[in-house]
Amino acid sequence: MNLQKSWALVAALLFCVNGHAGQTNAPAIAEVFAPGVISGPANEDCATFSPDGDTVFFDRGGSGIVILVSHKRNGKWSTPQIAPFSGRWGDHDPAMAPDGTFLIFTSNRPATEGGDARSGMRDGKSTPLVGGNLWRVDRKGSEWSAAVRLPDAVNRGTRIYSPSVVRDGSVYFQNADESTGEFHLWRSQYRAGAYLAPTRVTLGEGGTHELDPAVAPDESFIVFNSNLAAKGSPDRLFIVFREADHWSQPIDLSDLVGSKNNPWGAHLGTDGRSLYFTSDRRSKASWPRTPRQMQDDLVRWQSWDNGADNIWYVSLASVLDAHHAQ
Repeated sequence: MNLQKSWALVAALLFCVNGHAGQTNAPAIAEVFAPGVISGPANEDCATFSPDGDTVFFDRGGSGIVILVSHKRNGKWSTPQIAPFSGRWGDHDPAMAPDGTFLIFTSNRPATEGGDARSGMRDGKSTPLVGGNLWRVDRKGSEWSAAVRLPDAVNRGTRIYSPSVVRDGSVYFQNADESTGEFHLWRSQYRAGAYLAPTRVTLGEGGTHELDPAVAPDESFIVFNSNLAAKGSPDRLFIVFREADHWSQPIDLSDLVGSKNNPWGAHLGTDGRSLYFTSDRRSKASWPRTPRQMQDDLVRWQSWDNGADNIWYVSLASVLDAHHAQ
């Protein structure tokens, strides 16, 4: 059995187990993910996993940005390495298909070989760092294919980010309105091996932006960040549930993830009940400190706890179970 087929089989088995057990290994109170290894002193975002949960892709950035990969061995995550399909351009926002057979990500690489980095407009200025279209790599045994740009029907614009892939291969993402600069969520269905023209995903009452969709494989719910609390206010994480042909009113997840530490960039774990998100929160300190405490603080600051963006994770079980109990 080749690796591509085995990943798909693992995904199917995990779905059966998790779908009946309803369990998650994520903590009830948010914790930083793999501190000092995955969450480090730079800025990390967008943890997405292989179906067995033993491989994680994520992005790390400073003046540039790159997709990294780490493997869990004997219960510990390996030192991250540059993903085989990344490193030449500004790549970020990796999103694994639920069956592990392909991965979609955002990149500023040119649409045609030999071109310039794709630029995007922000604050009235054109810059390559914010330009982005969606690209796809397919699992080929133990390797990945060359990256292929999704069709123009999907990549309509220069600032298309944050893909989320569902079970039938359809992809959700955010796209900037060229006239207002505000981001909204879109969905492109995958049918007969082709991506169809995207349709707008309407959430809330409008007049706000919506970003970073984390969509359940069966499309039963979406976690996203938005300024729904008030236009111009800091973003919070929200969840909506599928109700027939529309989405429920957004539910604020601040009690679960906090709202004072800029939570964003939601992704789901392989169990469908674990939420991974990005935050710049720092550990709390009490005073006075002992010399040992201060030494531990120094090690932690140099490792990850320095106010940069890190990946955190928490169980969604309480929210999902409360919804299903209604």
